[in-house]
Amino acid sequence: MSEVQQEAISKVAEGVSQETLDQAIQSINGDMGALWIIVAAILVFFMQAGFTLVEVGFTRSKNSGNIIMKNIMDLCIGSLLFWAVGYGIMYGSDTVLGGFFRTSPSDQGYFFFSATDWYNLLFQTVFCATAATIVSGAIAERTKFSTYLIFSAVLTTIIYPISGSWYWPFDDSAWLNVAGFVDFAGSSVVHAVGGAAALVAAILVGPRIGKYKDGKVNAIPGHNMTYGALGVLILWLGWFGFNGGSQLAFGGDDTIAVGSVIINTNIAAAMGAVAAMVLTWIRYGKPDISMTLNGALAGLVGITAGCGAVNVWGALAIGLICGIVVVLSIEIIDKKLKIDDPVGAISVHGVCGFLGTVLVGVFALDGGLLSGGGAGLLWVQFYGSLAYIVWAAVASFIVLFILKKTIGLRVTQEEEMDGLDIHEHDSSAYPEFTINDK
Repeated sequence: MSEVQQEAISKVAEGVSQETLDQAIQSINGDMGALWIIVAAILVFFMQAGFTLVEVGFTRSKNSGNIIMKNIMDLCIGSLLFWAVGYGIMYGSDTVLGGFFRTSPSDQGYFFFSATDWYNLLFQTVFCATAATIVSGAIAERTKFSTYLIFSAVLTTIIYPISGSWYWPFDDSAWLNVAGFVDFAGSSVVHAVGGAAALVAAILVGPRIGKYKDGKVNAIPGHNMTYGALGVLILWLGWFGFNGGSQLAFGGDDTIAVGSVIINTNIAAAMGAVAAMVLTWIRYGKPDISMTLNGALAGLVGITAGCGAVNVWGALAIGLICGIVVVLSIEIIDKKLKIDDPVGAISVHGVCGFLGTVLVGVFALDGGLLSGGGAGLLWVQFYGSLAYIVWAAVASFIVLFILKKTIGLRVTQEEEMDGLDIHEHDSSAYPEFTINDK
C-alpha cells in the first residue's frame, strides 16, 4: 500500500493505534495477494487451450481429436493426482532421503489436500498440468492414448512434484533454494522438466511414418496455422499469470514488482518472435510462420526464470538469444539428430528452459555476471537446471521403457496412417469433411 493510502487511512481512523492500522493494511495486502494468485491461476488454466490449439494446428487434421483428448486429460488427471498426492510430495513439511522429496502427516492436510490455502493448490495444479502437456506435442500423431495417460499420471504425481520440491517451497530443506538458485516462475522447474521428458519420449516412440526416408528429412506440415497462431497468443496471455502470479503477492512494492515481471515477459516474447522471424528470413529467404510463433514461445520460456531478477534490457537480451537458439535447435534436432518433434516442444521448452535459467547468471541485477557478481550464480544456475533435466530424463526413461516393453508406446502402422481419431476414439474432429492428409 502506498504512503498516500496509508495517510488517508490514518486520517479516517484517528484514534486507532498504529499497530491496528498496520494489521489492517497487512490483512488487505494478504487478501489482494490471494485474489491475484487466483486470477493468475485462471490465466494459467487458460493456457491449456493454447497448448491444445498449437498442437492441433502444427499437426495433421486426422489426429486433432486425439490431441484434444490428451490435453484435456493432462488437466483432469493432473488436477486429481496433484490434489491427492503430488502437492504433498512437493510442499510437505517433512523431508525424505535428505530432501530428495517431501511428505506430510495426514493431519496437516497435504495428502488429499484439505488445508486452507486452496488458492495456492489451484495455482500449483495448473503449473503441474503445464509440465505434462509439454510432452504431448513432441510425441503427437503416433502414440497410444492409453500409454500416454499412464505417463501423464506418473509425471504429475511423482516426477514433477519431486523435482519441484528441490526449490519452490523456498525453505532450508529445498537444496537448490539453499544454494541460491533462481527460477522465478519455472524455466527449469516446469519447462526444462517437460522438455527433457519430451525428448526421451520422442526418442523412444520414434519418428512418424514418412518423416525420415531414404536418408532424407521430409516435412510434414501442420494443417492449420491459424489455430497455431491463436494458440500462441493464448499462451502469451496466460504467461502474464504464469510469471506475474509467481510474485505470490500483490499490494505496495509487490504491485510494482508484478508490473515489472509482466513487462519483462512481454518484451522477451516480442523480441523472441522478431529474432526468429529475421533469422528465418535470412536463412530461408522468407519469414517462416511456425518458427516465428515458436520464437515467441522461446522468449516466454527463456524469461520465465529471470523475469523477477533482470531489468527490461536483460529481458530483451534473453528474448533475442532464445529466439535465435530455438530456430537452430529445431533444425539440429529435426535434421541432424533425426528426432521427430512435430511442434518443436523439445527446443522451446527443454533447450530454452535450460538456456533461460543459465542466462539469469549473466543478466541478474543481483549477482549476475554483468552486474559484477562473478561466476558464482552462473554456476549455480547451470548445475541447478542440469539437475532438473537429468532427473526428468532418467525418471521418464524408466517409466516409458517399462511401458514400451509391456503395453507398447505407439499405435500400429495402419492406425497411424488412418489417423488416431478414428482408431483411438472412433470419431473425427472434422466429420463434415473428407480430408486425405496421410
